[in-house]
Amino acid sequence: MIFRQLFERESSTYSYLIGCQETHTAILIDAVKSETPKYLQLLAELDLSLIYVLDTHTHADHITGAGALRDATDCITLLGKEAGSACVSQTLQDGDQIPVGTLTLTAIYTPGHTDDSYSYLLDNAGQTYVFTGDTLLIRGTGRTDFQNGNAQDQYQSLFTKLLTLPDSTWVYPAHDYKGWLVSTIAEEKAHNPRLQVKNLADYVALMNNLKLPDPTLMDIAVPANRACGK
Repeated sequence: MIFRQLFERESSTYSYLIGCQETHTAILIDAVKSETPKYLQLLAELDLSLIYVLDTHTHADHITGAGALRDATDCITLLGKEAGSACVSQTLQDGDQIPVGTLTLTAIYTPGHTDDSYSYLLDNAGQTYVFTGDTLLIRGTGRTDFQNGNAQDQYQSLFTKLLTLPDSTWVYPAHDYKGWLVSTIAEEKAHNPRLQVKNLADYVALMNNLKLPDPTLMDIAVPANRACGK
């Protein structure tokens, strides 16, 4: 497997390039439009053909690179069906499998941050990886106060889906604002302060009282991302 974690500074977004060494095919998760030239350069340098671009959800803090990459490479763009995006090549639903050469990612519907949030699970050579978008962050969880977010839904996504994965699963989120690169399910269970709640009611109360400002680009990014970044 070829794996690269890429970082866009303005929105503190992580994008993930995953490639199959045997077939030289690849996917990108949560691409940022402004970084498109860098992605194309890296793909060429690694001799990879991009076949899929996946978003974990309709982002509010940056514009997706899905449309630009599709124009440049003829790749297929994927987004959860709940997003209601008419421009994506294909929509995803819970349990869908995404083949990339000898690798396979599985889509897990994990609403809460938004109503179209998905995580992507990869099992390779006995090691499990999960790309959690904004549902599960390193020592945090994504806010639930806009884009049809729902703290109760997020609690279920966390405690009945993501946190039931093997403890050794590597956790790769869509953002980090403190310089963390990767975590594990075991680490988040033990040290993530938002996961130390006693029950659903405590989690909902916690999330409903964060009082965070809206993302700076929200009014621009959300409609642009529903149009694949155009």
